[in-house]
Amino acid sequence: MVPRLEFVSTSERFAKNVGRSLLSHKAPVLESLHMKIRNHECDDIYLGDIGAWIGIAFARHVREFVLDVYNSFGEPLLFLSSLFCCDTLVTLKLKKSIYIDVPCPVSMKSLRILHLESVTYCKDNESICNLLSGCPNLEELVVHRGDSSYGKNFVIVVPSLKRLSINDSASGWSDGRYVINAPCLEYLKIERLKGYEICLIENVPELVEANIRDVSKTSSENILGSLKSAKRLSLDLSTFEIKCPSGAIFYQLVCLEMYTHRAKWWNLLTLMLDSSPKLQVLKLVDQHLDYGWNPYLVGEKWSEPKYVPQCLLSHLEAFVWTRCDWRKEEERKVAAYILRNAIRLKKATFSIRPIEKLKELEKRLEMLKVLNGVVRGSNSCQLVFEFE
Repeated sequence: MVPRLEFVSTSERFAKNVGRSLLSHKAPVLESLHMKIRNHECDDIYLGDIGAWIGIAFARHVREFVLDVYNSFGEPLLFLSSLFCCDTLVTLKLKKSIYIDVPCPVSMKSLRILHLESVTYCKDNESICNLLSGCPNLEELVVHRGDSSYGKNFVIVVPSLKRLSINDSASGWSDGRYVINAPCLEYLKIERLKGYEICLIENVPELVEANIRDVSKTSSENILGSLKSAKRLSLDLSTFEIKCPSGAIFYQLVCLEMYTHRAKWWNLLTLMLDSSPKLQVLKLVDQHLDYGWNPYLVGEKWSEPKYVPQCLLSHLEAFVWTRCDWRKEEERKVAAYILRNAIRLKKATFSIRPIEKLKELEKRLEMLKVLNGVVRGSNSCQLVFEFE
């Protein structure tokens, strides 16, 4: 009568134990069924076993189904379109060694959450299109892809979608593309999209927050031009000669987080400050492990903008720099520029690593002296130092 069942493969009798347990289950509603299967059991489990287990779960009006299969020695388990039919299913998560074949549209009217993590798809884009088209109320989609996922194109057209996360570590296709059409999308996260030169985000007028990391230069420009309605952005992008598409003004943007470990990162910062007239919070993060030296930044110089961005003159109230390294001249210059020109700034916080060696104390005192010597644009600005 328990409402939640979770099975983790631990012995050769795994399949028999799961079947026996599910057949003895008598609760009218099964809230969740989780199954985690690893190498030594994969050869003993067939599609019929999975189908039978899912059939029992569907008969118990299952709300959440999670199937996590890892088989490093053999073929992935086939998950047929006939298994994508359950009117009560709200959450479906499929992970790793699973082969998805959906040759025709399916029907999952209650599905709200769908996770497809490192699974393999049959046919280029057809299976994912047929799967998504059968989920008219889908609100959250998580897609993780690797070299084994196959398919150079990935089209996501879901009118009801509110949250989308994409992580693609595949080597990529020179002519491959992602296409996203989700008019109700509120949250977008894209990571590791290096292998794809095109990422088209066609219709996201309701977007509130976006997190974009480690994508190709061409994709970066395509993506930036589609995020104009966002209120919060987190960007970790390659900035070599990056350009903001014409007319891409971030009128709604109030909070910007940027990573500063890439070459010429200040070019993207300058671009975003110029394009975000209502920005209130600016967060910079340096995640490079070597505080003293970054090979990507050697010889690079920052040039102070000719004109002060509107956001510094009228809206910016909080400035945070995490793991800043004051031994880098460009970081000192950028910090001083913001302190000097942000006339409404209320608080500037610098998160720094603790002093580990006595010789670092002199450099830290020099840093404090430099900052205290900067003529701040805001008389009420509070300067705060925090140790990580």
